[in-house]
Amino acid sequence: MVDHAERQFRSIFGRAPDVLVRAPGRINLIGEHVDYLGGLVMPAAIDRAIIAAAGPIAEPVVRVWTELSGQKGAPILISLDDLTPRQGSDSWQNYLIGVLAVMRDAGVKLPGFEVALTADLPTGAGLSSSAALETATALIVEALTEVSQEPIKRALLCQKAEHDYAGVPCGIMDQLAVGACVAGHALMIDCRDLSLTPVPIPEGIAIVVADSRVKHALGDGEYRKRREDCEAAATMLGVPALRDATLAQVNAAAESLGDRLFRRARHAVTEIARVTEFAASLSGEDFSSAGRLMRASHDSLRDDFEVSCPELDALVEAAYDFGPERGLIGSRMTGGGFGGSTVSLVREDAKDAFMEHLKIAFSKKFTHPASFFTTRAADGARILRPN
Repeated sequence: MVDHAERQFRSIFGRAPDVLVRAPGRINLIGEHVDYLGGLVMPAAIDRAIIAAAGPIAEPVVRVWTELSGQKGAPILISLDDLTPRQGSDSWQNYLIGVLAVMRDAGVKLPGFEVALTADLPTGAGLSSSAALETATALIVEALTEVSQEPIKRALLCQKAEHDYAGVPCGIMDQLAVGACVAGHALMIDCRDLSLTPVPIPEGIAIVVADSRVKHALGDGEYRKRREDCEAAATMLGVPALRDATLAQVNAAAESLGDRLFRRARHAVTEIARVTEFAASLSGEDFSSAGRLMRASHDSLRDDFEVSCPELDALVEAAYDFGPERGLIGSRMTGGGFGGSTVSLVREDAKDAFMEHLKIAFSKKFTHPASFFTTRAADGARILRPN
């Protein structure tokens, strides 16, 4: 992929790139829709990524050539004097524009540059391609200005860009996972104090991603509604955020909360509790418990938070039909939902049979195919050149 990015840059811009950046996608093993509540999450960076090749130019513009989402063609032009959000089919540019604008507002003197964006990371699949693009943009600017930032500061900057320019009120998980994960580990993140705890993934476990090919768009309003529901429930419970509520409190307030807010709150408090249990189960290689917790997480996201879809549910059901006796550890939807992907932990020697099982089961229910790949827990984003 790195060689491909360099070749594309040479072909489009007629010179060698001065900067190469790798920004991975991520899966989340457990802890969904709780990062914006100050909760606990447990993502891992994956070995699929955006590779950006870039070089400086004198003009106050950014020229972007991309093959993301199949958008090959002539480079687009972004003026550094007009970093206003784009609309419609150009709205994907807001992930770059937002980062540039937030960095400018933080006092960074933005350089003009040309960039070729390549990737083997699917977009709209719940694997944080947006956070990867944001992080890659920030790292390009850091490399060209020779002013680096700590991963947490960079993640907060990218999160603000997504809030203000892409219109998605996301938590901090995606940006921190993309920027701070460690190879061979999941990363337990406390989204309140931003403490990071690497949790080893035991040897012999494969991570299988099943992309439902149902594209999600978190900026369409449903994601925001879930966050607003959680904030309303916290207000009614008299706590700063649902991170501070207990299940007993939620159950006691069921009638006053009403059905929808009760279920949203129940998901939040039980999901946060599941993360701590899951970390202990994975570290202790208690795979039966880990699988039970992943299943409970998916069921809660489906029933209480209502962010799954028939395709994701079918993939998870097929995974559990495969069963632990054949090598499954656990499976659940990953990411914001409304489409996207599932993540499964499977014994390494069972991964091929597992993917074939899911492929057949999915094809019996839907006319479009899902796609499958295995991955590993990888390092977070890096500047590859200059090094």
